[in-house]
This record gives sequence, C-alpha cells and structure tokens, in this order.
Amino acid sequence: MKKQTLSVLFCLMAVFAIVSCNKNNSKTESKPQEVSDATLAQIKAYGFSTNDVHATDNGVIVEGDIFLSHEQLAQKVSGPTLQVANTEQYRTTNLVTGLPRTITVLVTGLGSAFIAGADTAIARYNALGLRIKFQRITSGKATITIQGFNQGPSGGYITLGSSGFPTSSGNPYGTIKMNTNQYAYGSNPNVLYVGSVIQHEIGHCIGMRHTDYMDRSYSCGGTPTNEGTAGVGAIQIPGTPSGPDANSWMLACSNGGNRTFNANDVIAMNYLYH
Repeated sequence: MKKQTLSVLFCLMAVFAIVSCNKNNSKTESKPQEVSDATLAQIKAYGFSTNDVHATDNGVIVEGDIFLSHEQLAQKVSGPTLQVANTEQYRTTNLVTGLPRTITVLVTGLGSAFIAGADTAIARYNALGLRIKFQRITSGKATITIQGFNQGPSGGYITLGSSGFPTSSGNPYGTIKMNTNQYAYGSNPNVLYVGSVIQHEIGHCIGMRHTDYMDRSYSCGGTPTNEGTAGVGAIQIPGTPSGPDANSWMLACSNGGNRTFNANDVIAMNYLYH
C-alpha cells in the first residue's frame, strides 16, 4: 500500500505519519537501486505497471506494495485474461486452498502497536465467518510473518507495507513487511491505522488485487492508468460494482486513518472463501 506524500498532506496528517514537514530521518537513505530494462520487460509481461518500480532484496516492489521475486518474474506468464472495467474487486489466479484452514501469523521485531494492529486485522477477517481463519502465534514457524523495514519517501509516494500473492500450491504469501519509517511516534503508532495496513497486506497474501487496479489514480492521484487486457491473474469477482468503490480496504493508496471492509469487500471475500 502507498501513501501520497504531498507536503500539505504531511502537515495535516502528522498524527499518522512519522514523516512530517520538519522531520529529519535518523537513517541516511541510500541511492535507489536501478531496475534493468530486462526486469521492466518481465514486469510488463506480468501485466503490472512499470511506473514507480523499486528494487529490493531478491526482487522488486510494484504498484506500491506488491513484491515480485526475480525467480517469479523469470517464470512463464499464465492465467485468465483480465476483464477490463472501471473499478471492481479483483483476485489473482492463485488462491488459498485446503479449506477450511487456519492461517497462523507471527509478528517479529516490531513494537506492541504492530502486534495490536495484527490482532485488529485478524479479528476483522475472523468476524466475516469465512472458511479461512487467522490466528496470531508468538513463537515457532508461522504461515505469514510480519516484520519491519525502514525506508523514506521515494518518487512522490511512500510505502506503508508490502506483500505478495498466493503460491501455485495454494499457500498464502508468507511475508508482510511494514515500513516503520511511516507511522506516528515510531514505536507507538496509531493501532487502527497499522491494523488497516496489515489488513490490506493480508488481502494480497490471500489473493486480492487492488480494487482500483484499472485506474489507480482513483486513490493515488496522478495520471489515470488502464493497462488493458493481459494474462496476468487479475480476475473480476462477480457481484462487485463496475464503478469506483470508495473506502475499499484494497484501494491502492491510503491517506492514513482507519479503513476496513466495506459492503462490496464483504461480497468479494464471501465469494472467494465462504
């Protein structure tokens, strides 16, 4: 998930973001790694936007918060054709299988607000009564591990968190990374804000694309982007609206605060996992 970084938004939202109009980062930011033309071509072949791509360990982050490994990008693209529309709920080709199933979640190396945020996100999913459940554990090997990283603003946006999509074997993506640089008061951020970001990233882990995939300017601003049809695993979920869907938990960008499932999000989750 991304967060817009216009200076006026920083001033208005200091309660939510560590980065403010007067903030000095305690950690010097290194020059962003360059992404090769070959990697950009692979990203395009998968149907993801090649704008604002960031290199990271063992892969790249695209669309603000979606991690793609170099190994994944090297694989042959396959999957259903994208149904072009305005703004709807979309899922990936791969979903979590072996239902009913309990997904364990471990928060490691992060403060109490991130633990409470994970509990908030887990409670919201479990309240839907789906055949996929979540349970936070405090030790051992988890299905999804939540950990931190520290990165300042880059290219007009800041990354709040990142994750990936389910595996071809039907397991959720196994890692959520939360950007500790971007929450209020460092170790004591707003729990509902953190929980909303974790809820969004869990959505990716179990197969949800951004609600405004076909026009990310709806939540992010800037130039409208419609990538057309491609076999990328972005499949419209029946019963979800064909127009802009305000406040969806899977909108690409957030301006901070508390965001959870709206009515159409519940339809999408019930269709996939009830």
